[in-house]
Amino acid sequence: MTSPRPRLAYIGLGLMGGPMSRHLRARGWQVHGHDIRPQALDQAATHGVVPHDSARSAVQGCGLVMLNLPTTEAVEDVVFGPEGIAAVLQPPQCVVDFSTIRVDTGRRLAERLRRERGCGWVDAPVSGGPAAAGTGTLTVMAGAAPEDLPAVEPLMRDVAARFTVLGPPGSGLVAKMLNQLMVGCLHATVAELTAAAEAAGIEADLVPQALAGGHADGVLFQQLYPRMRTRDFAPRGYARQLLKDLDMVLAWTKELQVPTPMTAQAQTLYRMLARLGHQELDTAALLKLYEAPAQPRH
Repeated sequence: MTSPRPRLAYIGLGLMGGPMSRHLRARGWQVHGHDIRPQALDQAATHGVVPHDSARSAVQGCGLVMLNLPTTEAVEDVVFGPEGIAAVLQPPQCVVDFSTIRVDTGRRLAERLRRERGCGWVDAPVSGGPAAAGTGTLTVMAGAAPEDLPAVEPLMRDVAARFTVLGPPGSGLVAKMLNQLMVGCLHATVAELTAAAEAAGIEADLVPQALAGGHADGVLFQQLYPRMRTRDFAPRGYARQLLKDLDMVLAWTKELQVPTPMTAQAQTLYRMLARLGHQELDTAALLKLYEAPAQPRH
């Protein structure tokens, strides 16, 4: 006889947490949720998430506590802040943090939760965007203590197409730093490629077909190029979030004494995009930096 599924708490029901919680409900999980934005909480309630007016209320009685929050500071505040959930967590509850946060902070939070509350912590940052979150096809890179894995594996079977544990807590965040290093650089490369293709006088819409299967092909290129071509900048991932991640990547590689000049250039480009007021657009909006300004009419 299989043990019943644990009740889930989901803190952070935004761009990623919204579709993931909806998918989990469709897969039969009981989900209790909280978000500081009433609109996000109301939207989650329409697909069966039980809404709570505080994170502490949401996590009580839940076996797994999932976090999907925008910054390192937000994660630390939700867990150990004045109204933090740590005060009410009890073993065998386990935190599963899908957020992208600083590696050193993630390790410290996991160690503190284990020491003070006896609860597990799995860092499980993701790649794939809202579409993959809503279909259970995310790539999840994880760091976990071996004793915490049995509790999270059933969940991961429903949210991830690929779930890789790279080592103890903090290891998943290392993998996410590597992921974002490449993602940031690829965004800049695809923006340059798009601008060049459009200026070259060819059938630019056929470029993904022409490069398919070659060394320049890839999932991100095939997704990003058409959005840049059509100027579809509705956010699947906010430009401000990728800039935040690149800031973390560069701080981390500096600690490792690893030179990352290409990543630094991508960071500069996204900082320029943010200064132009486009931080709430999709990451594909980087193309705006490569477009010629509109000429005034005479």
